Amino acid sequence: MTLIVALTIPAAIQLANQWERAVILRLGKYKGFYGPGIFLISPLVESVVYWIDTRIITTSFTAEKTLTKDTVPVDVEAVLFWKVVDARRAALEVEDYRAAVSWAAQTALREVIGRSNLAEMLEGREKLDLELQQIIEHRAGHWGIHVSSVEIRDVLIPGELQDAMSMQAQAERERQARVILGDSERQVAQKFEEAARDLPGQPDGAPPPGHGHALRRVESEGDTGHRASNRA
Repeated sequence: MTLIVALTIPAAIQLANQWERAVILRLGKYKGFYGPGIFLISPLVESVVYWIDTRIITTSFTAEKTLTKDTVPVDVEAVLFWKVVDARRAALEVEDYRAAVSWAAQTALREVIGRSNLAEMLEGREKLDLELQQIIEHRAGHWGIHVSSVEIRDVLIPGELQDAMSMQAQAERERQARVILGDSERQVAQKFEEAARDLPGQPDGAPPPGHGHALRRVESEGDTGHRASNRA
């Protein structure tokens, strides 16, 4: 009898850390969850079937060679921040809640990629993060899981496409530089015209300096030609 008691007492005394919850079954039926701290169970009829971690958990997940809406294959890396808010449902509604959350996150990521263009993924990550969080929260909420946030860490595209995008960006920068240069030359020409009109002795509508000299040269050449024809 003493031996039975000695073996039973250690099995009856359980200790849960501050962040842990112990899910207890009595004769195969859910009794409740205990913790944190010390608690007692009946070794012959009760058992701890799950130790639930109630801290925020980070899960990394990826989607490799997934086609975007504009048929670009991408590799996307993301991280999920989540926690268990209902220990009973996490233990009883799904076989392995950690694996289930990971698979739900990967599936949601592939769905979001398939509905998004590459430009949206590169420029609008905050929108995609929120969309992913809502999808995963909707699925994992049935298992007593709350999703705090989702963050897309990196979007990798094929090297050939990176080179093409780099060349396109360089061509766009050159085009903008030429446009700016042309606009600057036009402004300089306008400034010269304004300065010519503002010279002393040049009334509004008067020809620019040098115009009179050119006119007299043309008239002189005309008179010379006229005299040459008269001699002939």
